[in-house]
Amino acid sequence: MTAQAGAQTLAAPTGSVILTISGKISATNNGDTAQFDRAALEAMGLVSFETTTPWYTGPQKFEGISLDKLMKLIGAQGDHVQAIALNDYTTEIPIADFAKYNVILALKRNNEYMPIRDKGPLFIVYPYDSNPELRSQKFYSRSAWQLSKLIVR
Repeated sequence: MTAQAGAQTLAAPTGSVILTISGKISATNNGDTAQFDRAALEAMGLVSFETTTPWYTGPQKFEGISLDKLMKLIGAQGDHVQAIALNDYTTEIPIADFAKYNVILALKRNNEYMPIRDKGPLFIVYPYDSNPELRSQKFYSRSAWQLSKLIVR
């Protein structure tokens, strides 16, 4: 990253953009947004966990990037993110959740990339089995799938 007009510049994606982040961020690569292709997200380092969810039968392995790490990379300066899915579903998530609960932006389920028809390409997943508090509608509603945009507020 290089400093440019008080902001950080991220490398531009070379593949198809699957995530666009805007709002109160200091690192960008396309105007006032930060755009990522799958390779750029994976280059951040993948983490995984196994958990049960209301959407699948039995424990599932999810693999993706730490949302806390992503927020630090883009210089998020807000308290919440608005997550927007391809179908225009939106939800508000406190940024503090990302570090507190080790929330990931999953690219894979059970070692396979998730297609759009199966909640992909990106799915915000909490490790629901790690804390009884997470097994509630409050947190399930924050778990946007088919994610395409994040707006830092």
